[in-house]
Amino acid sequence: MALNVKALLAMIFVFVGCCSNVVFLELIIKIDPGAGNLITFLQFLFIALEGLIFTSKFFTVRPKIALRDYVKLVVLFFGANVCNNYAFNFNIPMPLHMIFRSGSLMANMIMGIILLKKRYNLRQYSSVAMITAGIILCTLVSSGDVKDNTHPTLKVDTSFSDFFWWSVGIALLTIALLVTAYMGIYQEVIYKRYGKHPNEALFFTHMLPLPGFLIMASNIAQHWNIAVASETVAVALPVPGVSWSLSFPLMLFYLLCNVVTQYICISSVYVLTTECASLTVTLVVTLRKFVSLLFSIIYFRNPFTISHWLGSILVFLGTVLFADVLSQLWDAYKLRMERRHEAVPKTVEYSRI
Repeated sequence: MALNVKALLAMIFVFVGCCSNVVFLELIIKIDPGAGNLITFLQFLFIALEGLIFTSKFFTVRPKIALRDYVKLVVLFFGANVCNNYAFNFNIPMPLHMIFRSGSLMANMIMGIILLKKRYNLRQYSSVAMITAGIILCTLVSSGDVKDNTHPTLKVDTSFSDFFWWSVGIALLTIALLVTAYMGIYQEVIYKRYGKHPNEALFFTHMLPLPGFLIMASNIAQHWNIAVASETVAVALPVPGVSWSLSFPLMLFYLLCNVVTQYICISSVYVLTTECASLTVTLVVTLRKFVSLLFSIIYFRNPFTISHWLGSILVFLGTVLFADVLSQLWDAYKLRMERRHEAVPKTVEYSRI
């Protein structure tokens, strides 16, 4: 069987891009937890500029999907991204953030039942029950250790407790989860009507929302100033005979790396969905999330109890169960053995000649 090099490279870049993106995101959050809107804006700006040059070719390429159909998709995509990144401003730790976002299957099922009147089998209901139980367990455990993580320069006195603001963060993550699920259903409707055009969709969903960031201009500027004023690092330039060095704020470097790796992550997942079966995509994305979670716990020493482990295992096992991974792997193994068995007589017969 020929090796699909494009699929293999996509898998590698999903791990490299997405895992490193989470690392740089956490490094930024450690310096300034409220930088969510700044991160979202820079990610959208970078991907929009890349699409403007290489996909749209400065609007000389006619879009395959009508712009009016992008409007609703753009509003949903913009809202989900802002909610996800802004949640860090409300005392949400990175591991809980990752586990919560892994509950997309649960949200998809809820939206499927409500909007599409879908019916699922017992295995799917059981898997979503596991995911829900895992998220609830992790959320309840995390609620007992809520700390104000606001940047020192932005702290203000408030009559509300840290737990209240943490609850606001959980509400934002919940809204983002449901909005993302609804967006997935709407995407299917658009793709059925016009066909799949991932690069075009990537460009327009990041370009059209840019004016929306004007609402957050003061917040973005505030956190940009924090990034510029962050710790400065100097890197020696390898110029023979000259001792030159380049100095730059550390947080700006993290922001640049986060934006680039976000683009690598998203584009690699798009390629993976076009080159591989849904089973492979589910396995790769689920494993990537688990690797990111492990790295966050071990490298950044985020508090993670036995209850957190139990909750995260429930979430990931529920995801694997929903995708029916074990059954599909067993079927693929049996099919492979049957083909090998059918090939044996031909091999024996050939050897006798």
